[in-house]
Amino acid sequence: MLLRLDAADGAPLHEQVAGAVRRAVAEGECAPGDRLPPARDLAAALGVNANTVLRALRTLRDEGVLEFRRGRGVTVAAGADRRSTLLDQVRGLVADAARLGYSRTDLIEMIRGLS
Repeated sequence: MLLRLDAADGAPLHEQVAGAVRRAVAEGECAPGDRLPPARDLAAALGVNANTVLRALRTLRDEGVLEFRRGRGVTVAAGADRRSTLLDQVRGLVADAARLGYSRTDLIEMIRGLS
């Protein structure tokens, strides 16, 4: 699993770590049941404190993306790979925008305006 953080991103580091793990799961880099590396190893690879990684992992556990199991470590939860659902929603959004006369460029600009 290759995770990257954006130093220019103003979001707190634990949120960036959680987002990177979510993305890795959604992209299929980690499948349900796969074990994540220990928090210390992730922290060293990302150049952040282990407590930052642990906070991100707890957030993902609370969201149902990860499971913590004694003796097995942290694993990707069943059903956590919802990328296909997200892609379906994106396709629906693009289709709805087209029906309303908006181009993909218009839609991208609307999304950029949300952040």
